[in-house]
Order: sequence, then C-alpha cells, then structure tokens
Amino acid sequence: MDVGWVYTVQESMHAYAANVYSSVTEELSKAKDRRFISVEQEFFRLWWDTVATNSHKRQVRQLVKEGRLEFIIGGQVMHDEAVTDLEDEILQMTEGHGFLYETFGVRPQFSWHVDPFGASATTPVLFALAGFNAHLISRIDYDLKDTMQKKQSLQFVWKGSPSLKEKQQIFTHIMDQFSYCTPSYLPFSNSSGFYWNGIALFPNPPKDGVYPNMSLPVTKETVHAYAQTMVDNIKKRAAWFRTNHVLWPWGCDKQFYNSSVQFNNMDPLMKYINQNSNEFGVTVQYSTLSEYFQTIYQSDLVWEVRGSEDFLPYSTEPYQAWTGFYASRNVLKGVARQASSLLHAAETLFTRYRISFPDGPVAPDWALTKLRALRWAVSEVQHHDGITGTESPKVADMYLQHLTQAMMGVEELFAALILLPHNIVVPSLLTSHYHRKGVHHTLEQHVIVYNPLAWNITTIINVTVTFMNAAVFDQDGRPVSAQIQRSAQSNVTYDLLVVVELGGLQQRKYLIKLSDKSCSGRSRCGRTYSAKGVLFDRVRVQDWAKTGRRLLPVLSECYKLMFDQDTNLLHSITYLEEKRRVRVTQDFWEYHANGDVKVGPISDNYIFSTNGSAVRAYQAVEMEIVPGKIVSEIRQYFYRDESDKDYAYSITTRVPECFGTRPRCHRLEQTYSLGPLPLNTEVVLRTSTALNNNRTLFTDDNGYQMMKRPYRKFINNTLARNYFPMVRMAYIEDDLSRLVLVSDRAHGVSSQASGQLEVMLHRRLWNNLPWNLGYNLTLNDSSVVRPTLWMMLGSVNTTSKLYQREAVELQHRPVVMPIDQPQKPWQDKESRGGFPVQSVVLPPNLHLLSLSVPGWNYSSSHDIHLGHVHSGEDLHSEPDFDRVLLRIMHLFEEGGDPELSTPVTINLKEVLQAIGEVKVVEERSLTGTWDVASLQRWKWKTVDNPETTKNKEFWSRGEEAFTVTISPKEIRTFFIHFNTDKDF
Repeated sequence: MDVGWVYTVQESMHAYAANVYSSVTEELSKAKDRRFISVEQEFFRLWWDTVATNSHKRQVRQLVKEGRLEFIIGGQVMHDEAVTDLEDEILQMTEGHGFLYETFGVRPQFSWHVDPFGASATTPVLFALAGFNAHLISRIDYDLKDTMQKKQSLQFVWKGSPSLKEKQQIFTHIMDQFSYCTPSYLPFSNSSGFYWNGIALFPNPPKDGVYPNMSLPVTKETVHAYAQTMVDNIKKRAAWFRTNHVLWPWGCDKQFYNSSVQFNNMDPLMKYINQNSNEFGVTVQYSTLSEYFQTIYQSDLVWEVRGSEDFLPYSTEPYQAWTGFYASRNVLKGVARQASSLLHAAETLFTRYRISFPDGPVAPDWALTKLRALRWAVSEVQHHDGITGTESPKVADMYLQHLTQAMMGVEELFAALILLPHNIVVPSLLTSHYHRKGVHHTLEQHVIVYNPLAWNITTIINVTVTFMNAAVFDQDGRPVSAQIQRSAQSNVTYDLLVVVELGGLQQRKYLIKLSDKSCSGRSRCGRTYSAKGVLFDRVRVQDWAKTGRRLLPVLSECYKLMFDQDTNLLHSITYLEEKRRVRVTQDFWEYHANGDVKVGPISDNYIFSTNGSAVRAYQAVEMEIVPGKIVSEIRQYFYRDESDKDYAYSITTRVPECFGTRPRCHRLEQTYSLGPLPLNTEVVLRTSTALNNNRTLFTDDNGYQMMKRPYRKFINNTLARNYFPMVRMAYIEDDLSRLVLVSDRAHGVSSQASGQLEVMLHRRLWNNLPWNLGYNLTLNDSSVVRPTLWMMLGSVNTTSKLYQREAVELQHRPVVMPIDQPQKPWQDKESRGGFPVQSVVLPPNLHLLSLSVPGWNYSSSHDIHLGHVHSGEDLHSEPDFDRVLLRIMHLFEEGGDPELSTPVTINLKEVLQAIGEVKVVEERSLTGTWDVASLQRWKWKTVDNPETTKNKEFWSRGEEAFTVTISPKEIRTFFIHFNTDKDF
C-alpha cells in the first residue's frame, strides 16, 4: 500500500488502508489456514493507534504469535533503492522495527521489495545486517529478467558488498514477469481477474461494500474455469524456477480492504484445486513469506552467487528507461536531505544533553515527541513514490509539509537545548571589551554553530546579514577571520563568511558586530575582509571564434583555476600538489522531451526519453569574480537569449583558501540556480574534461559504496539507459587524474562522451498520456532549484583519501543558529545558556552514523521481552531515556586506500568519555532488535561454498568489554548505557 503516491496518507487511510487491517484481522481469525503479509508500518501504526479496537488488538497479537499475520520488511515504508541515502534507509527500518519489537516481540526476517524502480546492492547488505534471511525484489530490466527466467536463475545468493563478502550474503528471489500481482486478465470474468473485492474508491469507501469492477464470484459454474486459469499460470511460472514450490502472489496494490469477499472466493477455489490435484498436478496452500523461504531453504540446493552488481538503471520496455526520477522534484529531494541532516544533529545534541543533564529543564518527553515527528517525516519520504519525485503534486506538498513542520519542531528543541540554563557556570560570551562608552551605532547578533560530526573540522559558514560591515568574535572575545561581500542571490543582503573551528559534536558561540558605516580600525573591523566583485562583459556564444587568448587565474593553495574571458567559462584547473593541468569546462545543456504520445516516447516523472542529444541551454554568459582572503567567488550567469534581462542558470563557485587543513582546500564549492524551466525541458550541468575515461563512470550506491558504470550500447535508448543515480557522489578518472563531484541531494548522472560528467539537475515535463493525466503525474515542476555540488580534482591516490569524508561533511554541515536578531549590545555580562563540552573524535575513516535516544522500551533479553509481550497485559510502555543507540560505520572499501582501508580498533569507553562514563556496551543488529550473540542467519549452500556449515558469527567476539575493531564497510550497532549518577 503506497505511503503517498496519487493520494495522501490521510486519503488512503480513509478510502481503504484502515479497512485492510480491520477486515483482514477479522477474516484471519475465522479460519486457521488463512495467512497475510503486511508491509508498510506507517499505515499499520496509524491503524493501531487510531482505528483498531481492543478486540482487534487482541486478535492481531494472537495472529502474530501464531505466525499467520507476518510483518515483512518492517520499516515505515518500502523505501526507494536508487535515490535514498543509507542513513535514511536505516532510520526508517529502525523506526518500524522498534515499534514491532516493542509491541509484538517480532523481528522481520524477510523483505518484499517488489515495487522500487530497480534494485541497489546496498539494500540487501542493510537487510542482512538487520538479521534478514532472504530478500525479494521484482523490478529489474525487462530483457535481463527474460534471460534469467529462461536460465532458471531468478534465485541466487547475493554478496552485495565486496568488502563484507559472505558476512552479509543473502538469498534473493526475483519475481518473474508477472511481478507481484495476481494475473488480471480472465476471458470469462473481467479485467480485474482474481480480485473479487474490486477497485478502491476515493475519497470514500462505498457504504454498501460494493466496489467497482468486482470479478465474477467463485461458484459451481465458474470454479473450474478459475482453477484451470490459476493452474496454467502456476505451471508457466514453475518452469522458471528450480524447485517444485512456486510463490504465487495473491492480491495487488490497495487490495483486501473488503477481505471477506476476497477470502470467501479464494477458499473454495483452493479447495477445488486440492480436491482435483491428480487432474491438475498441483496443490495450493496459503503461505507467509517465511513459510515459503523456509521450504526453499530446506530444499538443500546449491545456489549461484551474484557479486556486488546492482540492478540499476531499470527499463520496462525498449524506450522506457526509468532514469528520469533520479532528478524529479529536486526541491523535495533537497528538503528531505536537509531534514535528515537536521535530525542527525538534533539526535546527537539531545543525547549529550540527556546524559550530561538528566534532570535539566528540557523535558525528555517533549524532546522525544519533537524528534519522533521528524523521524516519522524523514522515514515517510523515503517511500518509493516519495523522494523519487514520482507522486502527484498534492502528495509532494504533503511530504514537504510534514518535513517542514517537523523541522520547525526540532529547531525549537535545538534552541531549548542550547539556550536554557543548565545550572553550571559558563564562560561569558560578552566582556567589557564590547561595551566601550560612546559606541552606539553598532548592533550585535549572536550565533551558535554546532558540529554534528565526530571529527574536528575547520570550515566556512555563511551567515546572511543586511549590513555592509561586520566583525566576528568567538566566545572568548578573540576576533575571528571572516569575509563580507554582496550576496549573489540578493541585492539587499550580504554573505558573511566565517572560518569556524569546531571539535567533534561541539558547539561554539560567535558574536557578530554589525554596522552600516564603513569599517575602520581593528577593534571595529576585527579580522573581517570586505570583498568587492569585478564584473566582466556579457559574451555571446556566437562570438566564440577565438578562445583561450585571455585567461584569468584564480588561485588557492590547492588549485589554479583559469577562466576564459573570451567565453566567461572555466578553461582549466591545475592541481598544484602535482603541478598537473587538466582542461575543464562547465556549462548547462538541455534535453528536449516529447510531450505527445502519438509522436513517440515521452518523458515523465519516472522515465527519461529524449528526442536527441542535448543542446546548449544558453546564448550568452556573464561573469563576476569576487577575490577574497577567505574564499574567492566566481559567479557565472547563463542567458537563454543574449538580450535577456534575467539569467536562466547560474554557477557560483567558491574557491576556499587554506586554514591549516589541506582537505578543505581541495573542495571547490559550487551552488547552482535553475528555473523556472520551459515545459518539456531537462537540464544538465555538463563538466567536460581532458580525462580519458572511456565513458566509464563511478557512482555511489545509496552513499554506501561505489559502483563502476561502464558505458553500454543498446539497440534502443542508449542515452537514457546510461544514466545512473548519484546519491552522494560520482567520479570519472584516467591513469593520472580523477574528477569527483559530491552532492547535497540525489541527481541523475552520466558520462555520454569521454572525459564528460553530466549531472541532471532539474526537469519540467508535460505529456498527454491518459494514465499520467488521470493521476496528475506529468511533473509540471515550475520551481527554482539551488542544489550544491562540491568538486575535487587530483590524483587517484589523493582523492581516494578525500571523497568519502567530503560526502559526509557535505551531508552534515555545521548547524548555524542565530539566537537573536541584530540588536543593541546586551547589558548583562553573563551569556545565556550553553554548556561547554569536550569534543568526541573518531579516527578519520570512521563515521558516527547514529547517536540517539530511540526511546523504545524493551528488554535486551529476547526471552524476557517475549514474556512481557505474551503476558496479556496492556503494554503501553514509558519511553526508555537511558539507552543510547550508537552506530559506527567504516567509510572506506577494502583496497580503496593503502592507509584508510584498514580495520580500526577503538575503545568505546575512551571515545565516548567526553559524553559520559560508559557502563555497559551491548552489540546489536543494525536496527537494534537482536542481540548479536543470538543472531544466527541462515547459511545457504553456494557454488563457491557447497557445504552447509553453521553460519559463522558475523561479529568478532572475545574483544575486551569496550574495545571493538571495525573493518572496511562494516556498520556496527551498540546499545550504550552511561553512568548518569551525577553530583553537581
């Protein structure tokens, strides 16, 4: 049941989703052999909390205990696999798993990933780490599926990660060409086939229970025809699989809301087939997914092994490459990632606060309510019709509304955690140094900056101000290096760029003194440099006869960038460490889509289909260079027509100077502005280089691992089928150099010519396909989008140390929180709130993936928890605020870097001592519901390991109580208990 596709969650709950759970619960309770699998926890939890009666709840508990109602996947949603980030996939699974385990004591062990548009190799890795025994997918390339069917290779053991290898291999089943729905066409019934309860009605379910398009009932007259049709289909499918057990899915999207009708027709049909099994050669039974996979596991066959290749991109027909959604609804993709980043920061800050001030003034229940709202919103939008941008406009609005409202709540929590006093002495933010008599024209603003990473960072933050002069001071009154310049986005604001140094999980306060008057003297100006821009003439493309004659250098410690005054485009980049110069240009190109289905293939929310090659998206370029001491900024404006007043596209490139940390100087920070676009336009940023990459591209799989994407030729649609999702990063390389882009949201990416890296940033489409018009899925997106990419150029060796960390640093930039408006200086000498904290620092190849107080209340012992669940008492438990969930991930892949791709041993007690005294460490499965000592996943026989041995324990044991070793690409999850008996 789609969590928000054509209709909102609320509309779907009202029209059918609540009825599914109510009626299925009642129908399963009537007959012991009936079964049902349930996928999306968002709908189930809403039903459980707002609709289910006490009788329903008792029945559900019994059905779950008997294994007749089975929760599959167990996350909030069935997440997309192409454009989601692993941090958000883990979050939405943890959210659902915590609820299921706390409420029923069950832990999902199988997936039903039937609807995402292609399958990544990261998803099965995460499912294995969560304790799953088998994985089920459906949507892969139509031609590949056909080949696999013929070879009986739709079932295999998948080793999704080349670094983790067999530690996370998982048996995988691909649905055959009939996919996950019961076949619909029956010559004697109607187009709905085996769907006796008809089609869901919006906005209201029919009062009489009679839905449109209900199939002919199973009667004495129709039963044989139904049976013959069903058996024929079962036998056809059986030929594509190696065992004599066939998984025959019964139902489809939005089914079983009137399940008494459904079961009352299924029961006699199955009975008839089994009574005549000699004639039909088939027996049938209701089954959950676990019963099916248990049977396959016991068949004792030896299975083929699939390596870490994924099933992306996905095509359904020769001209239907589902590569458009990688870039659909850029704004939604951006807000979803911002929300995720804010949530991560707030979780870490609240966790520190809770341990340091268990009796502090921020009420834990209130804080958890704020955090859970954002967890829910971020989880919800991971749905495969959410962050993909493949929903109707009102559903996109719903996702944005849920995200922005929850973000506002968490910002409120942030303010409370930072500003409320904690009954401890803090250093004064203000000193008499700021209050010299007679200086009244200065206004002051105070900003708190929080680093959500467990690394020490030196970076540049941007504070938007409305004054032309500013001086910045840290909390000890020392001047801070800064730069102020007129904003590229607005004529009435200024960008104040401040160099901040922050320890891991540390916050600092800064005082900004603002003035309209020009700056003079160190006390008033501090260390702020006022940068002024130099504007260059607009250059027409038609005048590009001779280029490369007038080159302008922009220098940093890492790079020399050359800009061509004959084109106003980037000309080349020299990375100074190795004195290697590479020709590089960047500009915008457009694909023009067909909107008329009578003319040919169309592009829509899902599909990218172009009339031909991209065309230049501009006729003239303007350039402004703002040289600075903190950063130099290059602003390029691209005009669709040479005489246009307003630009269509822009690139703002910030070239940072170096402040003691070489990595940041490797980062060329680029922000783009695009839109509103003309209809049926798909815009790409094209970076063309002299690198000889043979059109081979590397892109990340959900931010977890890099995938090699060689250019492939197809009979049809080669251009669109060579587009891939870029969630966090992509790069091209040759023997000498590598060009890397890291991203703040998902995009589509391709290498259509040697040395070329093109990123699809924005799309606006309309077509007359009746299906799209009926569901409002034409993507008439008129927004202006402003995505960010960071670019790096260097040797393969240099960049291999950088890009994984850079991607995380872009994802988790410091949180900048102005705590007041510009005002006259405070008269009090004491700072308001804030708590001084030591930094928490992990080694450079480890990332603090999670540090949170989940709040779920269940015993760490499975047997004790089951005893509570099955005691029959009403278990509305109070949140557990003393259990901290910690996840640490090794960022590097095996063999990726000689130094950083090695196992790392850390002592958790020492790493976390800045937060508090660690008492107990328990290692858990990825979503926290298994004690790893009890987690024994199924060991499948494979061609490279045909012996069935007891599954080797995934986690290394015998380590000292607090010492853990984390190998390349491992994600290890712990419950941490701190000593909170503090005496102030």
